[in-house]
Amino acid sequence: MIGELGRRTSTALLVHSALIQAVTFLVRPAATYRALELDVPGFALGLLAASYAVFPLLLAVPTGGLVDRLGERRLMAIGSAVVLSCSVFLLLWGSSIVALVIGTALLGAGQMACVVGQQAVVANNAASSRMDSAFGYLTFAASLGQALGPLAIALVGGASIRPDTQAIFMLAVIMGVVLFATTFVVPAHVSAGKRKAGSAGTGSAVSLLKSPGVARALATSATVLAVVDLTMVYLPALGADRGLTAATVGAMLTVRAVFSMVSRLLLGRVSRRIGRMRLLVVSLALSTAALAAAAIPMPAWLLFVVMAVLGLGLGIGQPLTMSWLSAQAPAGQRGRALALRLAGNRVGQVVLPSAIGVVAAGLGAGGVFLASAVVVGGTLLLLRGVQLD
Repeated sequence: MIGELGRRTSTALLVHSALIQAVTFLVRPAATYRALELDVPGFALGLLAASYAVFPLLLAVPTGGLVDRLGERRLMAIGSAVVLSCSVFLLLWGSSIVALVIGTALLGAGQMACVVGQQAVVANNAASSRMDSAFGYLTFAASLGQALGPLAIALVGGASIRPDTQAIFMLAVIMGVVLFATTFVVPAHVSAGKRKAGSAGTGSAVSLLKSPGVARALATSATVLAVVDLTMVYLPALGADRGLTAATVGAMLTVRAVFSMVSRLLLGRVSRRIGRMRLLVVSLALSTAALAAAAIPMPAWLLFVVMAVLGLGLGIGQPLTMSWLSAQAPAGQRGRALALRLAGNRVGQVVLPSAIGVVAAGLGAGGVFLASAVVVGGTLLLLRGVQLD
């Protein structure tokens, strides 16, 4: 499945990818529910949400240097241990907004370390011809975990408006133990040879950004992820404007997510057939067209079709930019490049939605989709002269 790694190791890596996302999408909503139990003011909920991004922004590049020096498994083990510790901390002491903010910030740090380690395993071991497929499987597993986390909350919470957060944190601890144990199925030496062959850990973030294609790959990745966030935020607003029920809007978001997962499963096969560059162009063009179409009033059934097309386009964008960045980064610096990508994604998730929201403020939710189409379409200009195959 993933280059030179055996089936057992590949399976462990995919399980680890699904588990870290499941724990994250379990703990973050649970922390919000616990904050509501404590009757914290509205600004505190904003602080709780923002705390998750603090460490990824501050520590992403140094973490990338660590994975290039220490190896992927060690970083994944450290990240898993932090996530497990965070879950235990929230279970035992998460009874104040300060504790919830600290726990959420630690969760962000642990999740980042796990993801950087996972992506570095793929980048350092997948053959060039299989890299798109490997990243497709990895991101599919991550998407599956993002669906399983909220499902676990639904199972624990049942029909109650506010679920039993103590039970959810206990479940997170159990999942954290499995996450930590799964790390050790990944061999410690997965990329030792490649690190010795390259200049492991050398160079700065600035020099990395000057490498051909790296800055453009980062910008494309950040744009695609920001638009995914915008879709989740503004599709409900668009539905309200057009008189669609919450259940209908939820079904549309599910359709988008499912088609993103399907696109990732088929990514390697399609990429080998038509080429990585052509596929990336097609995915961005599909996303642009779907975003622009969503701004046009249409029947609900047709908007479902538009969301399916948008899911295909956006689902392809993320793993392909990982492949692009891995191919462009100098030997021995792929972990740092992928960590820089995560930091860029966090910045994009803050800057782009804010900018698009301001520009399209007078045009309503439809205007946000139209402005998003312009931004995604603009990324096609970044691909001029780039050779990805």
